[in-house]
Amino acid sequence: MATDLVEKKNLLDSVDARTRLAGSNKMEILLFSLGTRETFGINVFKVREVGRTPHITRTPNMPKGVEGLVSLRGNVIPVLSLVSFLDHRDKPVERGKTMMVAEYSNRTIGFLVHEVDRIISVDWEKVKTPDNMLAANQGLITAIIELDNGTLVSLLDVEQILANAFGEAVIVDVPPAQVDEDVSVFFADDSIIARKKIAEVLDKLRVKHKHATNGAEAWTRLQGLAAHAQQTGANLRDEVRLILVDAEMPEMDGYVLTKCVKADSRFDGIPVVMHSSLSSQANRAMGQAVGVDAYVAKFDSEVLADTLRPLLER
Repeated sequence: MATDLVEKKNLLDSVDARTRLAGSNKMEILLFSLGTRETFGINVFKVREVGRTPHITRTPNMPKGVEGLVSLRGNVIPVLSLVSFLDHRDKPVERGKTMMVAEYSNRTIGFLVHEVDRIISVDWEKVKTPDNMLAANQGLITAIIELDNGTLVSLLDVEQILANAFGEAVIVDVPPAQVDEDVSVFFADDSIIARKKIAEVLDKLRVKHKHATNGAEAWTRLQGLAAHAQQTGANLRDEVRLILVDAEMPEMDGYVLTKCVKADSRFDGIPVVMHSSLSSQANRAMGQAVGVDAYVAKFDSEVLADTLRPLLER
């Protein structure tokens, strides 16, 4: 099964294949289990390969959930047991017999899982924000998908898991943007930890900000701001100087959100920046295909600030 998944992943893992998905509001998801009764999913474009768990070298003082290190084609990468981060009464004690090698924010990481299942294609509009009960699982479930057979698939907030394991990204001091005090940024991200860090960077830039937790909510609120500006005769750019979007979000992804903004003349002159843990060149190409003005990989506060500042000041 793992070999078949790796082969299919290689067919998908091309700039052309990813670019075709940009703006389609669809994504490919790799389904897997953690030895519990739940089904989990991960964006297949984050997965580089899947295979049996290799020999893991344990080192002293490993954070909770980090099993150790493995050597993979000359590179040493950390290996995390995903089930150890979840609050499950029935979670197994074994670390996981299968390892997914994934890329997040320019970092390669091994994730131990019980087994992988298959790759499916889903519409982002079917990806829903979890209810309070599910979200209460340490804030690690960022979205829920109901398959046609009634199976619920939980998408994990891997950014939060990495922050729990290795600590939150440090927000460095950056020079403030030279803008009027009323200038505001609108950003959309479904990850709690990502929203927290983005807000910290914008505060350092001394820029006001508003946010949404998914693309559909963001588009509804942005349309409302544009309609209000039209009714009052105000300049929308004075209300929203820049829009910052995540790539993966429930209900509407960042690619479709960007297309909506770029197709609406009311937003002319307002740049859109994509900020994503999907950090490969292929994903940058997907962003360019829908017209983003800049693409920033998560999460380097200085790079994010340096990207936003000139767009805010122009």
